[in-house]
Amino acid sequence: MKIPTVFEGCQPRRDVLSGSVSEADFAADLAQVIVGNGTADYCDPERFFSNTYPTRGLRDLLSNVCRRLSGSGGAVAEIFRLDTSFGGGKSHGLIALCHAARSGAKVPNMEEFVDPAVLPKGRVRIAAFDGENADPTNGRLMKGGHRAFTPWGEIASALDPKGGYELVRKSDEKCVAPGAETLRELFDGEPTLILLDELSVYLRKAHGLGRAREQLTAFLTSLFKAVESVPNAALVFTLAIGKDGVANEAYSEENQFIGDQMAEAESISARKATLLNPTEEDETVQVLRRRLFESIDEKAANAVTKAYLDLWHANKESLPKDKLGQTTNESFRSSYPLHPEVLNTLTGKTATLGNFQRVRGMLRLLARTISHLWQDRPDDATTIHIHHIDPGNEHIRQEIVTRLEQKAFVPAILNDIASGSVEKQALAQRIDAEYHGGMPPYVSYVARTIFMNSIAFNESLKGLSMEELRYSMLGPKIDISFIKEAREAFISESAYLDDRPMAPMRFIAEANLQQIILGKEKHINADEARAQLNDKIREIFSGKTLEAVCFPAGPFEVADEVADGRPKLVVLGYDAVGIGTSVEDVPLMIQRIYERKGLEEKTLRSLRNNLIFVTADETRKDAMLKKIYRRLALVEMKKPENLDGLAEYQQEKVLAMEAKSEQELAIAIQQCYRHVFYPSRNRIETSEVDLAHSAIDIHSTSDRPGAGQQQVVRSLRDLSKMRLSEDAPDSPSYVRDRTPLKKGQITTLSLRDEFRRDPALPILVGDDIFVRGIRSGVETGEYVYQRGDLLFGRGDPAAEIKIDEQSIIFTMSHAKKTGIWPRKPIEKPDPQAEDSKGNKPDKPTKGKPGGQTAGTPPDRNALNTFTADGSLREALVQVWEQARNKNVEAIETLSIRMFEASDIFPLLGAVGSVSNANKTVTIEGGYESRDGGSFMLEFKGPVSDAQTVREFLLPQLRDASETDLEAGFELDFENGLSIKGDEPEKLNERLSRFAPGAAHVTATAKVKE
Repeated sequence: MKIPTVFEGCQPRRDVLSGSVSEADFAADLAQVIVGNGTADYCDPERFFSNTYPTRGLRDLLSNVCRRLSGSGGAVAEIFRLDTSFGGGKSHGLIALCHAARSGAKVPNMEEFVDPAVLPKGRVRIAAFDGENADPTNGRLMKGGHRAFTPWGEIASALDPKGGYELVRKSDEKCVAPGAETLRELFDGEPTLILLDELSVYLRKAHGLGRAREQLTAFLTSLFKAVESVPNAALVFTLAIGKDGVANEAYSEENQFIGDQMAEAESISARKATLLNPTEEDETVQVLRRRLFESIDEKAANAVTKAYLDLWHANKESLPKDKLGQTTNESFRSSYPLHPEVLNTLTGKTATLGNFQRVRGMLRLLARTISHLWQDRPDDATTIHIHHIDPGNEHIRQEIVTRLEQKAFVPAILNDIASGSVEKQALAQRIDAEYHGGMPPYVSYVARTIFMNSIAFNESLKGLSMEELRYSMLGPKIDISFIKEAREAFISESAYLDDRPMAPMRFIAEANLQQIILGKEKHINADEARAQLNDKIREIFSGKTLEAVCFPAGPFEVADEVADGRPKLVVLGYDAVGIGTSVEDVPLMIQRIYERKGLEEKTLRSLRNNLIFVTADETRKDAMLKKIYRRLALVEMKKPENLDGLAEYQQEKVLAMEAKSEQELAIAIQQCYRHVFYPSRNRIETSEVDLAHSAIDIHSTSDRPGAGQQQVVRSLRDLSKMRLSEDAPDSPSYVRDRTPLKKGQITTLSLRDEFRRDPALPILVGDDIFVRGIRSGVETGEYVYQRGDLLFGRGDPAAEIKIDEQSIIFTMSHAKKTGIWPRKPIEKPDPQAEDSKGNKPDKPTKGKPGGQTAGTPPDRNALNTFTADGSLREALVQVWEQARNKNVEAIETLSIRMFEASDIFPLLGAVGSVSNANKTVTIEGGYESRDGGSFMLEFKGPVSDAQTVREFLLPQLRDASETDLEAGFELDFENGLSIKGDEPEKLNERLSRFAPGAAHVTATAKVKE
């Protein structure tokens, strides 16, 4: 089932989507609404209630106050106190009261908030004091043209614009609170609503103005009495004090003072204010959803919720159990499209900052996130995660840095998370660009999630665990395995993550050890770094299989000679030749070296099939250079004078990083030097030279860091371009048809040189495989070998094959045509003919076969043992023939000794499948590693154990520089192998199919007496 994205399941409000939401749109200004000068979102009643979610507290507030004003009865009190933190909906609730009292009957969806029957029917006098707009020093300009300095001055002006202020003018100018009767006179018997907001801000402004504080208490007492004394008046004030009665917000001192004075005023009036909270914690998400989204598809919500719950259940062992227990299907569905962790982080961590105005702050941050998200439309956004809050976006970053006053994190944001610049990407962006192309930006998501969890007031709240990171990021289109990989990649290079042992994942404002190392990197001498890097490249591409020629300036530095017989591996300088994202032609410098030789390059190169080129990947050069600078910086940091100045845990980390840096550098070099150009008739399409291209798989380069030459060799072997001594030689007919041998004959030296010249042929490493190829051709009847008087053809005992101008290989057809093969038979003398003296030979003595004298017992070992040498197939045929000539009934034991490593292990399986025989395997010999180490072994045991030895030896032999291995296979037939039928031939076919090489075969048998 396709899981819908938020772009399919939700429609943001137009102002949110366009990003045109201004600060004023989220900052409810009560005073401006009262006079009709605010934004449309607040001043237009219909639009205001359309954007507002009917919380329980808001419905209770509207119902009680409207009942009091309309006189319909049922109001619980006449004085109400709204208690929430900044941005928690206090001012929003007061504005809702203004609209409901003035024009609630005209609002289409008013029944969501209050019973229309209890709305006031006539005029309601409304007076509001907003401490944020008050000006106790200069006075605030009122409608009547005068200035009011105190809360009572502003309230009087609002209740009676014509004469109300004159009633309290002296009290306002002298900052002396009026009495309750004076205030009641302002009501004039009409329904009256008085709203007090942000008194704490007013007190802060009035600090130092004499009697402001003490008179505020007197005013509140008078106001309480005045409101209580009439049946159709109500007072609503706001106060940011927690449930414990303690203020802890930005204006904590003033709020605490007001709270205490309110309590005193309540005690004097003997009436308690009814406490209401406009927005409870569990309603916050509904407030956000209503304001941010025009519509939300419930079907999409159900599908997404189920997908997430299924995903969490499938990965429950990797996720925090407390989170899974708290998030139910219903709670997640009600918060959709917001991921549960968005609310948990913003309310549980960000909201602890003194300047984060809870609901208002979340609306601002999420509105900017939604606008940015709908522009980018990432495929993985099935819900809005905390990692979708991108500080790389200018508006979001300013919200965090400026409004939340997190300027200390600017270096961390720009360096590690998102730079906001295309030219210079941050760490997370660089890693994603290199490893996550076409995928979700996993590292950026990790960085953003950690960052948002780092913004909190209390130290204990900052950061998160790996389980919490998975829970926050995991989604239907986010692979959980990539989260860990991305985290490790980011942590290893981050300059601003807390690097203390056991510390949670969190950002810190000051630089960590990583930043200190970066500082060291900046002081590394560029020439020293280049020299060290070149030395390391030489080391990595040196070896015994190929002759490395590093950083040649031109053809004159690459000799056109056989030297020690090894093919040449030409390693081009990373600044001389670099390959981009595609290979459309052979680089000019490689062409020149391949075609020419000598200083003036006038002579054509002869041994072209003896050259292999390896070049740098242009896109990975910077990563390689970065690793050498990191390596040298860590070496510098390891020095006692630098190490001693670090904390103990940082010292341990430096030592571990320095030890690991050498391997990381080797991997980076091999990942950079991954382009191989090799001789081939299947040239690159636009190329004018016989060179083909292959790129070494990046992931395989880390299998054996430091063995760059072996990576090249492995690549060419996989392409069937290179043959090592342990490989099977090309078929004799293939070699015959693709070399001058097809003319009939060629010397072994010329034929070997042909392999070094012709790009159509494989590159042979060493002479062993060349000799085995010739031997195979002789044994299969394709070739005849001749050197002096030695003639070696099919069926002959094995002979030594030399590579020189005196040794000649003939094709079988040419050998027959010229009478070289078959060899002429040697005439044997007539046994009855007289010798030169006229004597005849003695008659044989009567007795046992073989000329034994009578009475001498026969040599049983000679009678029962048969041996033969040659290819395995031919040796077995000869043994069967010998046995049958001796009238053998059955073979008791069969011993096979193989001399080529390439034949030994393929024969294991075939021998193991032989039934009715006890099998014993012996393996002797060893190998020499590329670094000069040697390994010797001696094994004897059953085939099953030999298979285990095989699994160990094969990879070692594949990478060894030299091998010397022999093996024996002993088959003991319990009931004998009948020689009369075709069983021997079937056994021959089974065994020789897997091992065509040279063998020594011995059989013992029962002889019919």
